[in-house]
Amino acid sequence: MTVSLQREGAIGVLTLQRPEVFNCLNLETLVTLRGLISEISHDRDIRTVIVTGAGDKAFCSGADLRERRSMSPQQVDVYIQTIRDTFTELEKLPKPVIAAINGLALGGGTELALACDLRIMSEQAQMGLTETSLGIIPGAGGTQRLPRLVGKGVAKELIFTARRVFPEEALSIGLVNRIVPADQLMATAISLAEQISANAPLAQAQAKFAIDCGGEVELASGLQIESNAYKLLVPTKDRLEGLTAFQEKRKPIYRGE
Repeated sequence: MTVSLQREGAIGVLTLQRPEVFNCLNLETLVTLRGLISEISHDRDIRTVIVTGAGDKAFCSGADLRERRSMSPQQVDVYIQTIRDTFTELEKLPKPVIAAINGLALGGGTELALACDLRIMSEQAQMGLTETSLGIIPGAGGTQRLPRLVGKGVAKELIFTARRVFPEEALSIGLVNRIVPADQLMATAISLAEQISANAPLAQAQAKFAIDCGGEVELASGLQIESNAYKLLVPTKDRLEGLTAFQEKRKPIYRGE
């Protein structure tokens, strides 16, 4: 088993299960991860997703370079397409996704975290797009997602230097949302996921869509995307439940309907 999916109430926890090789991504792991992402996308009971790595040393150390060395150029093309598509499918999940970065997150590991909506980083973790030191560039979305998150200038510096980013800097540049002690990482991620999961899942999906798609266009078009997303929620049972619960001064019970 290279990737596991554990359900904890409305939370799905995806864990890379290759700690002996710092949870690096071989082709088998990517195919398994992609299948689980598809499974989650159709599971209405899972409202929030956490992505993490097994063990205490690595979140994900990127591509499996030992496997890569044995690949033909054609096989490398297949691998790059697979990792890019897998991370894009994770990014497009209609549910909030939290990266619980428990250790090294280098190269493709940082790109995996960038494909998540939120990032919580252990005080012992390190991040970095280190590909230019290996004669390549980030090929799973790093050159596109990083500048959108931290700005073009900072992204260029990090990619050009291939240096590692430690927690305090990661927080200061907006690469992560929070840093926490290692022994509190999963508890913090689960607590945040529980807060998210308590809210209306259809609204979460439309909010994510509006933010992600609206951020790629000019303001007027973004406002129209937001308006259209809002209109889709007006006839839902969840919206009426929210109003009723507010009137009755109780917590709403959202069913995703």
